[in-house]
Amino acid sequence: MRQWLLLLTVLFTTNLLAVDATLKIEKDVEQRARIALVDGSQQHNKQFSDILLSDLKISGHFLADGKIDQGSFSGGFIDPKLKGQDYVLKYKLLTGGGTKLYIRLLRASDGMQLYKKSYAIPGTAKMPFVAHKAVSDINRYLKYPDISWINRYVVFTRYTGAQKSEIVLADYTFNYQKPIIRGGLNVFPKWADSKQRSLYYTSYKGMLPTLYKINIYTGQKSKILTSEGMLVCSDVSKDYSKLLLTMAPHGHADIYELDLSSGAKKRVTKFNGIDVSGKYVDDEKSIVFVSNRLGYANVFRKSIGTAAVSPVVYHGRNNNACDTFDGKVVYSSRESSNSFGRNKFNLYLTSSHGGDTRPLTTTGTNQFPRFSEDGSVVLYIKQSERGSAVGYINLASSQSLLFPISINKIQSIDW
Repeated sequence: MRQWLLLLTVLFTTNLLAVDATLKIEKDVEQRARIALVDGSQQHNKQFSDILLSDLKISGHFLADGKIDQGSFSGGFIDPKLKGQDYVLKYKLLTGGGTKLYIRLLRASDGMQLYKKSYAIPGTAKMPFVAHKAVSDINRYLKYPDISWINRYVVFTRYTGAQKSEIVLADYTFNYQKPIIRGGLNVFPKWADSKQRSLYYTSYKGMLPTLYKINIYTGQKSKILTSEGMLVCSDVSKDYSKLLLTMAPHGHADIYELDLSSGAKKRVTKFNGIDVSGKYVDDEKSIVFVSNRLGYANVFRKSIGTAAVSPVVYHGRNNNACDTFDGKVVYSSRESSNSFGRNKFNLYLTSSHGGDTRPLTTTGTNQFPRFSEDGSVVLYIKQSERGSAVGYINLASSQSLLFPISINKIQSIDW
């Protein structure tokens, strides 16, 4: 069991240190709405305003004035220096006894109110989600393409000691973090439904690796199955009736498909080596997975029910992580061979048939690529000379954001 866990650690783990990270913007500014923020709160909250600015920028639909003005929340007065904007977002944040947010979207040219809304939640821990919801509501009101992905949880595992880890919920900026599963070695969380009410994870607490499903709101937990060697849920079908699992009951890792209603398992790959990280593609008729069948880690495609296997990636000597959305594949490729130092990994976007490949990153060590639920944004973890951060790439607008993180070790992540 420890050998398999070590293998998966090599494939999926990255060490993270606390550092500063920078914001990268690549977008034709003429295609975005110019917007200024006016803070009408009694006390300015920089963390909150920074989150608002990040949400607006990564949306790909706004060009936000980075300077937050202080002013009255009520009324339609627009400072003359803001008249060149398309919109002015006035907001008022209250954090006594909970979190309350009031927003007003005004037309900058004449101060006409276009939209207003208020939000209230108990406590302040989830304050980042209030900012995300406000920006996504404004985006929807203006009829821009949906950005509701900013409201979703990120779930990840971090190591806390020898044979110990915890599974943590976060907002996409990692300003909010809450451990939800502690005790023992719990790894590989995977969302079980689109509403993010339940997730699957593997526990190494007992004699055999065990796959559980847990409701994160009620704590109700059910055992799905156990397996010798290793057990990882890497993907869930669109109707949530089937799982793709990496298992090793015969001594080497293969991809299996589990029918949850019947409990029947179908072996999808058969190779005397390592097949891991299966992901559905092409209307779930095929899978993409990582295998060492060429003597090094690479990304392959296979139709479910047939024996033929073909490479998806034709460059690099270590392509060790991937994710899919419909026919798109994002993967991490090692582009250096340092024996003692940090190696360079870049992210690439391609199709499940291996065409139209383009790079998404060019510097640093970039790992754990994950598509957003709508496939419009890629999440990843970046290590560079400047340190470590969680990154996002908007595939339509080419906007990128990096948020510094101070986490000892991330083992796996899902979105």
